[in-house]
Amino acid sequence: MTDTPIREGLAPIRDRSLSFAVPARDVRGRVIRLDASITAILAAHDYPPALAQLLGEALVVTAMLGATLRENGGGLTLQAQSDGPVSLLVCDYNAGQLRGYLRGEPDTPAGDLATMFGSGHLAITLDQTEAAERYQGIVPLEGDGIADAIEQYFRASEQLPTLIRTAVAGNTVTGYSAGGLLLQYLPRGEEGRARLFAEDDGTPEPEDWQHMRTLAATVTPDELNSPDLSEEALLWRLFHEEEVRLIPGPTPTRGCRCSLAHIKDVIERFPETERAEMRGADGMIGVDCQFCARVWRIAA
Repeated sequence: MTDTPIREGLAPIRDRSLSFAVPARDVRGRVIRLDASITAILAAHDYPPALAQLLGEALVVTAMLGATLRENGGGLTLQAQSDGPVSLLVCDYNAGQLRGYLRGEPDTPAGDLATMFGSGHLAITLDQTEAAERYQGIVPLEGDGIADAIEQYFRASEQLPTLIRTAVAGNTVTGYSAGGLLLQYLPRGEEGRARLFAEDDGTPEPEDWQHMRTLAATVTPDELNSPDLSEEALLWRLFHEEEVRLIPGPTPTRGCRCSLAHIKDVIERFPETERAEMRGADGMIGVDCQFCARVWRIAA
């Protein structure tokens, strides 16, 4: 993709992903906006506010991380399991298509991860391509939110200093919108130079990262989620003194891979004796997709 110079004043585009880089500071990042996609996902289950906020944040983080993959290769899954009020959360990104679901008690109180999940873990599963070996990283469910847990994952597992900010607004009546900012310091720099920074060896935090992290941390939830502030204008506000290169990314959309043909193909792989046990009184097999909140009736 061709780099685009940063400039102020472009109209906002909803459901959009925009990558950026600041080569002089060895920093890269992404801004994402979700509108129709997140409304469709959250409205499918009519979640109470605390659960909608939690899943919304996870969807924003998943979309930002997933958009760093090649458009034609693999996908990313974010999954949390626990023994608390929210027992399961799953978000999935594949080539721009985003989906998510959680299972939790309706009266789950809003709070940090320990309050909402109890004891559990968060797994990030990465499939770069169909031929590549699957990679999975696991971190504890600790921190104020999903973004905190992912920041800790990158620091501890990848030695990749990371800042993540998210904002989710709306409800089932008005619809939802969300925004996110991801900033990462590249320890080896854009050109593959010698390692510049590693927290575990006591190396002081680089001034370039301190500077960029401080600027990025000033972003507000209103700015992340404003319908009147484009992604370019947001980056201009934060980094207008820097040379920022912009690279358009894939447009996030709500996508569920279930379809009549796919489900029928899966069911037909079962032996007839097992399919007979699945059939209801009407002779049909019911398949419940939690992601799209739809029950498929299959004659097989």
